[in-house]
Amino acid sequence: MKPSSSLRSLLKNIDQKGYPAYKSLKGLYDFHDYKLNIHHVQGDPFASPSHVNIEIDGKIAEFPREYYDTSWRKIALEDYLLRLLSKNVEKYNFQAKGSGKSGLIGTSRCGQEILERTALHIDSKSGAVIACLEIGFPANGRRVQARELEKILFDFIPKFTQSALFYKNMNKKALKNCIDLSDDQYFIRQELVKRNLTAFVNNGAILPRESGISQKPLKSAIPFQSPTAFEITMHLPHYGTIRGMGIPKGVTLIVGGGYHGKSTLLKALELGVYNHIYGDGREYVITDSSAVKLRAEDGRSIKNTDISLFINHLPNGKDTFSFCTDDASGSTSQAANTIEAMESNTSLFLIDEDTSATNFMIRDELMQKVVLRNQEPITPFIERIRYLYTNCGISSILVAGSCGSYFHMADQIIQMENYIPKDITKMAKQIACEFPSISIPKEQPKIPAFHRCFYPDPSLQKDRRIKLKVTGKDSFSINKEIVDLRYVEQLADREQTAALAHILLYAQTHLMDGKKDLQQIVQEMLNLLNIKGLGFLQNGKDLKNGLAMPRKQEIFFCFNRYRKLQF
Repeated sequence: MKPSSSLRSLLKNIDQKGYPAYKSLKGLYDFHDYKLNIHHVQGDPFASPSHVNIEIDGKIAEFPREYYDTSWRKIALEDYLLRLLSKNVEKYNFQAKGSGKSGLIGTSRCGQEILERTALHIDSKSGAVIACLEIGFPANGRRVQARELEKILFDFIPKFTQSALFYKNMNKKALKNCIDLSDDQYFIRQELVKRNLTAFVNNGAILPRESGISQKPLKSAIPFQSPTAFEITMHLPHYGTIRGMGIPKGVTLIVGGGYHGKSTLLKALELGVYNHIYGDGREYVITDSSAVKLRAEDGRSIKNTDISLFINHLPNGKDTFSFCTDDASGSTSQAANTIEAMESNTSLFLIDEDTSATNFMIRDELMQKVVLRNQEPITPFIERIRYLYTNCGISSILVAGSCGSYFHMADQIIQMENYIPKDITKMAKQIACEFPSISIPKEQPKIPAFHRCFYPDPSLQKDRRIKLKVTGKDSFSINKEIVDLRYVEQLADREQTAALAHILLYAQTHLMDGKKDLQQIVQEMLNLLNIKGLGFLQNGKDLKNGLAMPRKQEIFFCFNRYRKLQF
C-alpha cells in the first residue's frame, strides 16, 4: 500500500500524457481514514468507467456491532449507506470536465426494494466497509487531465466519504429507524409462519404507484383498510402495535369491478417478497418470501418439464411427463411455469386472470358437457387448485373479474371496491350454491417429477471469450444467446438480472454435469453465494458495482429460460 502523496505525485507526472498513462495509477493508497483502491482503469475516455473502491476499517467506520449482527440488519445497513452515498455522489457527478465519460462518478442506484448488492459491503465480523465507485477518468481528447482527476480523488471523494460512510457523521436517528424497520419486517415474516398466513397488508398502506415508470407511492392514493373479518393485530419490536389484513393460507379470491384496485393489491403482494424502504407506503406489506407470480408466456422454451398434472393425452402422442418445445402456447407455458414454481419450492401462487391463458384457468360446466373430459388434454387450474393446497401445501391468491366458478373453490373471497377490500365470503358462497359447480376428476394425480439433469452447453466450455450483456431488467445474453425474463415479473432490479447472468454462466461452466438435477444445482449455487458472497461471481479479488441478489425462485426461472440447456 502506498501513501496518498505518491498518488498525487503520479498524477503530476502523467499530466497531458497519452490516456494509457492512467494505467500507472492502479494500486492501493492510504488516505488515513480510508484506503482508495484503483483496481481497474478504463482504456480510453469513451470506454466503460474505471473501478475504484473506498475501503474503511471497521474501527474507523465505527458502526455499532448490533447494526450488522444479523443478515437482515446487515443488508438494511448496507442499503441505507448505499442510498446515502449515491445521493452524495450525485452532487459531484460530472463536476470534473473533459471528453467522453470524463468526470462521471457513480454507484448503484437503488429502487424501493431493499436488496443485497455488491456496490456496498460490510464485513459481518470486523465491520469494515467497502464501497464501489465508477469514475470516468478525465481527458482532453485522449490526453490525461490529471488536475481534473486530482479534484475527484483528493477533494470530491474525501467529502462524500466523510458524509456517507462514517457513523460519527450520520443522522443517527434516521439510521436507527432503518435498522428498527428491518427488525419489524423480519418479525412480521416470522409471524406469517406462526399464524398460517400467506401475507400481511397493514392498515394505512399506500399500494398504488405514481405511474407505470415510477415505483414511488401515489400521493393522492386511498390508504388501505382491512376488512374486519381479516384484521389482525401484531406487536412489533419497535413500531409497536400494528393492525392490518392477514391473508390465511388456502385459496383466496380477489374480485371486483375494473379499476377498483384488484391488480394493484396483487402487485403489492408480488413485491412483498422483498422488504421496502421507509416512506414507500408498502413497508409493512409482507408476503411469503417464496411466493411466485404465475402467468401465460407464449413462445417460451420448455425443456424436459413434467406438465402431466395439467396436460396429458395430446393427440400427436407427445410426451408430457418430459415435455419439450421451443415455442410454447399460452396454456402450455403457464402449465410449465406452475410446475417450475413447484420445483423451486414455492408455497404461494399469485395469479391475475388478465395475464393468464383462459383455457388453462377454466372450463365451465357447459363446455365440460359439450367437450368431454377424455376429449380435452388440458386439465385446467381450477380442477387442481384444491389439490395443490391440500396435497402440496401451496396456497393461491387469485384475481378474477369474470370467472365465477372459482367462488366454489375459494376459502376466502375479498371484493375490492374503490381500493377498499371487503369480505364477501359468506355472501358469495351462498349465491354460488345456486349455480352448478364444475366437476373435479375423481382420480388423484401424481405429484410431478423434478429429476431433470442437464449437461453444460458445449459452446461455453470451448469459448474462453464469453461475452455477457445485460439489457435492462428484462433480458441478458450469453454470447449471442438471449435469455428473456420479461415475464419473470418479480425481478425488481436490473442488477438482479445481471447477477442471474453470472449465476447461469457459473452453473453452466462449473456445476452442470448431467448427474445433478436442477434442484441440486440451484442449492449448490445458493450455498456458494452464502459462503463466498455475491461478489465471487465477478471473477476478481475486488468488489464491483453491478450485482444484486435474486431469489431462489428467479434462479430457477432463469435456468429454465436458457434455450441451450442440454439433456
